[in-house]
Parts: sequence; C-alpha cells; structure tokens
Amino acid sequence: MKKRILAGMLIFVMAFSLAACSGGGSTEKKDEGEKTEEGAPEQDVVKWNYGTSGNVLVTIANEKGYFEDEGISIEPVEANANADAMTLLSTGKVDVVSNAGTSNPLQQIASGIDISVFGGHMIEGCMPVVAKKGAEWNGIESFVGKKVAVNPSYFAFTGAVMDLGYENPLEVVEWEVYSDYNDALAAVVRGDVAYALMGTGQNLAVQEMAANGEIDIVSYQSEVMENYSCCRMVAQTKWINENPNTVKAVLRALLRAQSYYEANKEEATEEYVAAYMMDDEHYFVSVDPLKDGVVRAWDILDKTGYLGEDNQVKIEDHINTALYEEALAEAVEKYGEEAPEFYEEMEAFFAEHDK
Repeated sequence: MKKRILAGMLIFVMAFSLAACSGGGSTEKKDEGEKTEEGAPEQDVVKWNYGTSGNVLVTIANEKGYFEDEGISIEPVEANANADAMTLLSTGKVDVVSNAGTSNPLQQIASGIDISVFGGHMIEGCMPVVAKKGAEWNGIESFVGKKVAVNPSYFAFTGAVMDLGYENPLEVVEWEVYSDYNDALAAVVRGDVAYALMGTGQNLAVQEMAANGEIDIVSYQSEVMENYSCCRMVAQTKWINENPNTVKAVLRALLRAQSYYEANKEEATEEYVAAYMMDDEHYFVSVDPLKDGVVRAWDILDKTGYLGEDNQVKIEDHINTALYEEALAEAVEKYGEEAPEFYEEMEAFFAEHDK
C-alpha cells in the first residue's frame, strides 16, 4: 500500500486569486547598514507565481499568519501559462514559481538558465486518465499502439512505457498534444483518441461524466508512476544562494501550513476543490524537494530528447536540499510540539527521498 503523509480526510478551500497575500513591504534587500537579527530574512516580501490554480499551502500560511510569524509576506505575480511563469522567473520578475510542473523547470535548466529546485508543492496532482465507456485498460501497456491525448513531455507516461522494455516510447505510442484539457476530453468522446490525460481542475467535470456513463476514469497519473513530482518550487540559483534565510523562512511557514492542511481539511466544502483534494490516493502535497523524483524525471526527459541533443548539465547541481533540511530541523525545534507525528513523517520522507 502506498505510504501517505496525508492524515486528514476533508478539505481546505484553495483560493484561485490570492490577492490578500500581497504585502506592503519592499522586495528590495535590507540596507547594508541596517541592523537585522541574526538569521532574519534578507527580503521582506517574496514575489511568487503559483499559476492559475493557486497553492493551498501558500493560502493557509498566509491566512494563518505563518508567513508573518517568519517575518515575510508574499506578493502574488500572475502568469497565464507555465511558459510565462518560467519567463518571469528567468527575468527576475518573480522570486519563486511553484505551479509550473517539473518538466518545464528542468527543460529551462537544460537550456542553460540557472534555476534550482529547493522545495515542492504537489507531488501527485490527481490527474485522471479517461477513455470511452467500457474501454479496456491493462495499465500503461494499453497505450502501446494507440493514439493518446497525452503530451509526451509528461515523463511519467514515457518513463512507464520505457519500464515495459520499449526503448523509444515516442515511436510505440501515438502521442497527440492538445493545448486544452477540454479539447482532449472532447477527442475521447468523439473517438479520435483512445485515452486522454486530464488536469487536476477537470476532476469534478470528469467525475460527473463518468457517473452519467459518458466516459470511464481508467487510471490516474500517480498510478502510472508513483510520486511522479507534479510541481516543484524553483527559483534562480543566485537568489537562493543570496537569500538563504528568506528561503528557510518560506519553507518553515509552508511546513506549518502542510501540517495544518493535513489535520484540518474539513474547514471548507467547495465541490470543485473537494473533487480532487478529498482524493488521498491521488492528490498529495508536500514541501519536500523530492530529489529522487526530480532526478528520475530528468533522466526520462533526457532519454526522450526533451533536454536537447547535447545536454551536459548535472541536475544534482540544481537541486538544493540543504536549505530544506535546515528549515525542517528548525521547524521541528520551533513548531514540533504542534504536530510531532507530522514532523517525524517529514523527516522520514526526506531521509527516503532526498539523501
């Protein structure tokens, strides 16, 4: 049985626009002559892009005052797509991106942009695989020889096909790329494709269609590849190195938020959010950087050609686990009594996946 950190069974509302997170401080560093407490954040305000779907841990940390307790506030910066978010990051217009997946940041790193993974958001994002009603499903083997509405840069699927013994998954599956999940869903209904991957936000609609007998939910991305590393937290490597106390403040606040989230999901019942956040088998958030998952993703993307023809980058140089390890130890010391079992589980998870 899959080991889970999640302990609760209910829901916390995810705000899609966290305008309330905006802080009134300055994003500039404190003046050199200004005396600051040892270990205090180098930056008062962190500029953050969390996509169009929001970030439940950021929401909680803001609403519960955890960021304020750490001496920082969050300034949301919007972007219309993952690529736009990565452009904002590479140009220094945001400090942190947390919802742009894993393959997007890794492709940026391979192209020579110096960013690093330092934490996480979703490890599994509750992404259903759908097919016409009554379709056969024998695991990822069912993709072979079929037309599927899945972007092959989604390494969980190409990696799983390679695990079956197929050297080149791009040749044995006909991958169809749709820019919109609704278009992919329509393609399944029409019979243009055999299977389609849906986004986290499509869960309610997909569940309703399945209940009406229009389609079947045959699997989830997390069943194809466990702990596939849905979304990593990334920042410019220079920013991480120059602002270690700020980074650790962010991580400590998010660890408290994750602890609260796992114990208090009952605080909201919004149906759209409940459709995926109630699913403890397929939706899994964690602040942990998940080093082994990132390395696995890198290797799959490299083998399938998504990192370029002459990629010489060593991905381990772009995964910073040291600050998370320090932040986790500090959070245990400061907040461990709030949820001792949670912090023990986080320490065990780090030892398993990041050492």
